[in-house]
Amino acid sequence: MNVLRRVLTAVAAPVLALVVAGLVASLVLLVTGDDVAGFWSVMFSVPENRNVVSILNQTAILYLSGVAAAIGFRMNLFNIGVEGQYRLAGFAAGAFAGQAWLPGYLNTVVAILLAMVVGALWAGIAGLLRATRGVSEVISTIMLNAIAGSLIGYLIKRWGENTGNSTNTRSMPEGSRIGTLAVLPDSPTELYGLSLLAVVVGVGFWVLLNRTRFGFDLRASGSSESAAVASGVDVKRMVVVSMLVSGAVAGLIGLPVMFSDSFNYGSSFQTGLGFTGIAVALLGRNHPVGIAFGALVFAFLSQQATLLNILAGVSPDIIAVTQGVIVLAVVIAYEVVRRYRVRAEQSQVAAQIRRDAPPAPATTQGAAS
Repeated sequence: MNVLRRVLTAVAAPVLALVVAGLVASLVLLVTGDDVAGFWSVMFSVPENRNVVSILNQTAILYLSGVAAAIGFRMNLFNIGVEGQYRLAGFAAGAFAGQAWLPGYLNTVVAILLAMVVGALWAGIAGLLRATRGVSEVISTIMLNAIAGSLIGYLIKRWGENTGNSTNTRSMPEGSRIGTLAVLPDSPTELYGLSLLAVVVGVGFWVLLNRTRFGFDLRASGSSESAAVASGVDVKRMVVVSMLVSGAVAGLIGLPVMFSDSFNYGSSFQTGLGFTGIAVALLGRNHPVGIAFGALVFAFLSQQATLLNILAGVSPDIIAVTQGVIVLAVVIAYEVVRRYRVRAEQSQVAAQIRRDAPPAPATTQGAAS
């Protein structure tokens, strides 16, 4: 029964958040006079094979973004800078791969490693400021996002190639491109080859958290910094290392599309994934499996948004409203579930104490008189 209760409380918060988001979306549609039934008909429709593959591709990308944010959350760090980290890393990887200094897939491997290094170093700036000067990582990463965007704009205008309507990095050679995988029949859309990075990162994240000393220190520091210090953990060092690891994972976010579809960094590079990853991590409760669920939900919503206007005459902006409500609802839902769990545990402990307590000694008739 205890195991069942833990499972139910674990899934209660995300389910409650999704229900609340659905109710709010329906209310907004009613107020604006849109077709509520048509909205839900589209949302519950089974995607075609090509759309299923698109959902899988987006899920993999959002999973990488969610893990990058979750590593910071585990350390009680709010790494809002995932957006700037993956964009700057993507530019560095695209620029390097386009130069074709190395042959074949060696060029690809070094570009991937370079993306991880650039993402880690950009995140490490915020980690160092937090550890050495006490600067909030929220403020520093927001500022670093702005700097990264401006820096990319300057560099790509200076050294990029003008293709008429946009300016991109030089396209990478054929031998450095990662192919796609045909996962469903009769689907013109195929799975990005580098989407498999999400599986590698997910397994690595689980091993890191549960099977390494670093993972133990990370969870201990996030749960109680004072207790971690008392047990010998260098919390300042953990702040820097956590930001470096988070940034390294963030560096991978833009690579599946770049190496399997666009083959350069430019106007086709997808932005906004870093901020979505924060919501995905919150919905997934910073757990490797939970983040996969959150990434799938957000990818599904994004894919179905393209059908709303066509099939139901509903603006796809309602999906953005739904995603925003999910973020707010999941925070509230987790707090509600946490309080319920604490009260349930306290009641269980109190009941156990009463059961284990020795019976009170019986008073004799003489003592009573």
